[in-house]
Amino acid sequence: MPAPKGYSARQIRLHWIVTVLIVLQFVLHEPIAEAWDLIEDGQIPAFNWLIPAHVIGGVLVLIFALWRLVLRQSRGVPPAPQVGSAALERAAHLGHIGLYALMILMPLSGLAAWFGGIDAAAEAHEVMKVALLALVGLHVLAALWHQFWLKDGLLLRMKRPAD
Repeated sequence: MPAPKGYSARQIRLHWIVTVLIVLQFVLHEPIAEAWDLIEDGQIPAFNWLIPAHVIGGVLVLIFALWRLVLRQSRGVPPAPQVGSAALERAAHLGHIGLYALMILMPLSGLAAWFGGIDAAAEAHEVMKVALLALVGLHVLAALWHQFWLKDGLLLRMKRPAD
C-alpha cells in the first residue's frame, strides 16, 4: 500500500481530540490526586465529579490512541519529513512511539491504581506523567521548529485532510 499524501479527516480529528483530553487530564488532575492521598490514609474522599471525569478522560485517551493506531495500520500515514539528519528523524520516530506507548500505558496504570489499589501502578502513573509532559513538550517544539524554522508546511498535515 503506498503511503497517503496526508492524514485523513478522522486521523486529524482524533489527534486533536486526544490533545484536548490530555491537556484536560493535566489541568484537572488535582481532585483525583487528593482523593488518592485520602484513600492511602484510609479515608473515604467526598464525591467530586472531576474524579470520574478524570477516569473517563483517561479511558477515552486509551480508546482513541488505540483507534489511531488501527487507522495508522489500515490507512497508513504520510511519509515523515526529511530534515537532513538521520539522528533527528530517528528521534522523531522514537518520540512518536513514546507518545503512543504513554497514551496506552498511562490510562492502564491509572485504572490499575484507582480500581485495583495497586500502589506500584500509581507510582508508575506519576513517573509516566512527567515523561508524557516532556514528550508532548518536545512534540510541540518540533512542530513549531518545522513551521517557523524549516518552513516545510508540516503543521498543515494536522489541519487539512488529504482525503
